[in-house]
Amino acid sequence: LEPLNRPFFHFNDKLYFWVLKPVASGYKAIVPEDMRLGVRNFFSNLTTPIRLINCLLQANLKGAGSETVRFLLNTTFGLAGFLDPAKKEFNIEKREEDFGQTLGVWGIGPGFFINWPILGPSSLRDTFGFIGDIFLDPRNYLVTSIPANLAVRSYDQVNETSLSLGEYEDFKEAAVDPYIALKDAYHQY
Repeated sequence: LEPLNRPFFHFNDKLYFWVLKPVASGYKAIVPEDMRLGVRNFFSNLTTPIRLINCLLQANLKGAGSETVRFLLNTTFGLAGFLDPAKKEFNIEKREEDFGQTLGVWGIGPGFFINWPILGPSSLRDTFGFIGDIFLDPRNYLVTSIPANLAVRSYDQVNETSLSLGEYEDFKEAAVDPYIALKDAYHQY
């Protein structure tokens, strides 16, 4: 799919430099880092059901237990998730689980690589996993208006980008062919 993926990569690259980076840079200049980290923690706490259910689907009971305890601690003592006492006080790390990984645990291979416009790099398995995770994402049930839901997701993306400005630029600068480097990095990750 490289003839299709390269134009999508180019589109996403321009979207980052022309829209996402300037907006995230302005946001970073206005909002202090502690608040941006709090917003990241809040969205991470809110999306706990995705990680929790995928731990259960992978038969990872320890991971499901960790996610449950993290959610309870961060929601109560962490002020609705803006703070992360589960990690800071109790060293309970967040599990990075999604439905694409669940499909992999059950023996489904990654399939081909595709670089989706706006969504970015994926594989066939992770694309189906992304669709599965949509049904587990509480934001889709709490914010049912499509424009409002897109606004919430865009805000989350801008906040996340503001915390990692410069990483993509460094990655791209170090690569001979950024598309191939992104594809390789995606498969390794």
